[in-house]
Amino acid sequence: MKSVYNFVVKPKGERYNNTKKIGDSELILNTEIFNHQYVNREAVVISTPIIGGTDIKAGDIVIVHHNVFRRWNNQYGVEKNSRAYFNEDTYFINHDQIFLYKRNDKWIAPEGYCFVKPLKAIDQFNIESEKPLQGIVKYSDGTVEVDDLVGFKPSSEYEFIVDSERLYRVLSNFITIKYEYQGNEEEYNPSWAQGG
Repeated sequence: MKSVYNFVVKPKGERYNNTKKIGDSELILNTEIFNHQYVNREAVVISTPIIGGTDIKAGDIVIVHHNVFRRWNNQYGVEKNSRAYFNEDTYFINHDQIFLYKRNDKWIAPEGYCFVKPLKAIDQFNIESEKPLQGIVKYSDGTVEVDDLVGFKPSSEYEFIVDSERLYRVLSNFITIKYEYQGNEEEYNPSWAQGG
């Protein structure tokens, strides 16, 4: 199946990631269909659009928008699927709903975006857990180098969990400065983001 303008994808696993295996038991973390934090964000590309160029290929794993697999209730309380829904294993999505793609076990950032790992706050007077507006580049579109220590504009970061790591997706042109390492930088990954 091919689409003229859209990617055809299927969820990698289930539509929701709302369970956690603990020993021999499975714990249900959430039962709300509308909570975006438990929606699966990983998909497998079935086919690419006929029109328009892309580096993404069939078989790649992609990180998609949280509304792609999400269910919701309309104003009458009737459960609905997202606009992308075709059937349980087939969804049609636009290019701008793909934020990261994986090929040969390597994540690749599409043009215009970088993914940045937040830093642990080391200032003893700071009550926050992480340094604001700073991080280490994990995945880059080539604008900056991977492992660069960078600063970015306020309200430009969007949180993702990728391979049990909390990362911020930042528009490449919102990265404003490259810092020199001081030697005391420590990546921050809260326990709730780590798989188990």
